[in-house]
Amino acid sequence: MKKIFAAIFLCISFLISFAQLESPVKWKYDLNRLSDTEAELLLKATIQKDWHLYAIQHDGMELPLEIKFTPSANYELVDKTIEPKPKVSYDSMFQMYSKYFTTQVTFTQKIKIKTPDKAFKVKGKLSGQACIDGRCTQVQEEFVFSVPAATGSETTAEAAAEDEPAEVAEEPTAPAPAVIQQQPEKAEPAQKEESLLIFFLTSIGGGLIGLLMPCVFPMIPMTVSFFLKKGKKGKMEALFYGLSIVVIFVLFGIILAALLGPDFANILSTHWIPNVLFAIIFIIFAISLFGYFEITLPSSWVNKSAKNEQRGGLIGTFFMALTLVLVSFSCTLPIAGAVALNAAGGSFLKPIIGMLGFSLGIAVPFTLFALFPSLLGKMPKSGGWMNTLKVILAFIELAFALKFLNVPDQTYHWGILDREIYLAFWIVIFSLLGLYLIGKIRFPADDEFPVQKSPIRFIAAIFTFTFVVYMIPGMWGAPLNAISGWLPPVETQDFVIQDIVRGELESVSITGTTQNSDLETPHYADKLKLPFGIKGYFDYDQALQVAQKQNKPVFIDFTGHGCTNCRIVENKVWNDPRVRKKFAESFVVVALYVDDKNIELQESDYLKDDNGNVLKMLGEKNTYIGLNKYQCNSQPCYFIVDTDGSVLAGPQYYELDIDKYMQFLESGVTAFKQKH
Repeated sequence: MKKIFAAIFLCISFLISFAQLESPVKWKYDLNRLSDTEAELLLKATIQKDWHLYAIQHDGMELPLEIKFTPSANYELVDKTIEPKPKVSYDSMFQMYSKYFTTQVTFTQKIKIKTPDKAFKVKGKLSGQACIDGRCTQVQEEFVFSVPAATGSETTAEAAAEDEPAEVAEEPTAPAPAVIQQQPEKAEPAQKEESLLIFFLTSIGGGLIGLLMPCVFPMIPMTVSFFLKKGKKGKMEALFYGLSIVVIFVLFGIILAALLGPDFANILSTHWIPNVLFAIIFIIFAISLFGYFEITLPSSWVNKSAKNEQRGGLIGTFFMALTLVLVSFSCTLPIAGAVALNAAGGSFLKPIIGMLGFSLGIAVPFTLFALFPSLLGKMPKSGGWMNTLKVILAFIELAFALKFLNVPDQTYHWGILDREIYLAFWIVIFSLLGLYLIGKIRFPADDEFPVQKSPIRFIAAIFTFTFVVYMIPGMWGAPLNAISGWLPPVETQDFVIQDIVRGELESVSITGTTQNSDLETPHYADKLKLPFGIKGYFDYDQALQVAQKQNKPVFIDFTGHGCTNCRIVENKVWNDPRVRKKFAESFVVVALYVDDKNIELQESDYLKDDNGNVLKMLGEKNTYIGLNKYQCNSQPCYFIVDTDGSVLAGPQYYELDIDKYMQFLESGVTAFKQKH
């Protein structure tokens, strides 16, 4: 018994370690104060065994190490970064020499301190490549050195935080203005952790719903009674049975993660092929749940697994769990598939976390009933309510299928699912669900008289029709804040009725300066619009040029057509009169769509990347600016910058508190006035 559990534990540990992204280089940062006006910054790399890190001075095919320091008024760099003598090897294939380091290496950068009487921070970013035989991985990290005030100074280290606005950018050397590459706040990792936790809990909920499906729920008493007949030994096997269910689903998650890879999220979030494919899959799942056909695995798979149950012991118990998974495939696949498809748009670990949560939702109840059989008496009996649950899920999956179609529709500007069309589909789908709940519609697997004497079904019908009534004003432009993140943006709607006082007249009076020159006519405004009458731009360089002319700071909105949280912030925060007024009076607003696939740049808006490649598509340019100038790879992400592109405030991420949002805007205006 102990050996089998140990083997399973080692297997799971190996699979989890396999799923993690490799990080063969660990960094440590130290400061060596030479005098009041000089210091050395030490970047120490510890390199994993058998790996090697390429040098700064490197002419081979691999990526050299690059260390960039954020410019600041508090210090200046003295000469270049110093690196030890690297190891050298000759590549006969490419006829080049590779220079690299192994085990440990320290890079040194000397700085001249221009403000010795106060504490400050030195920020920067390093990037490069580490390799081992057969594969390579990118090395990328942001760093911060805290430089204390000189001995005897009254200024303490706490002044470093107050010193942040003092940073300035170098003079631009190219048409695109230079930008301070300051380190973003550490809010994004926390958001990701919260997102994974919510997804994990949602996946558990999906497993609990799967447990209630007609092909799973009736198996609970039969399975539990089987283990009870074995006495104490049966309880141990029941624990192993639950663990086996978890292992089987987690293995599926690991396979899914390995097939999709960590970069699949970028494809899923923008490309039309996976989004349309997933929409079709959701529709097929829905039709299956309606009862028109069943999605089944080959019967030979189930038969082989069932035969292995007769082997007894823990091996037989494992195959019992496998048989349950295979038998329940027909009615749990739509739910597990929904979890898997939503996981595909996230990190490498997300499919694994999703399947872990889903399996726990199914396995834990089976195990608890086996350990505490008295709970079986409190379970509801099987019946028509299980098919009702299936049909409800079918309607919900139809509604979610539209969300997948909406992403490429906005990204590629197809113009098929405008907001009112999308809402019309949802209104019809949920109206049909309401009619089903009150017994006016039946499906193949329903009883002859599906209306049950159950208050739950009646109350569900009330809530469904209430939701339908709530959506109807959206056909004429109501913001529908509760579901705004799931809908196409309001500017795609052809017909909008606004309140005269708060809408039409207010938008004219507070939405900004009228464009009176070619410079101030927004590029690409024929295909892109800002919501609620807000005046703004869609090209980074044009926005900076207009800001220089109007002597205003620039509000940068890194957004996306398929960004749910962006729509929520726009509808709940930007729609507030105070925010719109602040935009109009104090800022030049620019919305940078990072996922746009259709708009080609004017030649004057072309941008060259670090490799000299000319970026000719709007989405590519905006993505490059976000990643390389502002280290921002999530949406929504907001910055307030000066007319040369240097950061005044931000980044600000998903924030629905209007007062806090106004504080962010005010901080940018204040910083701009201090510099001008």
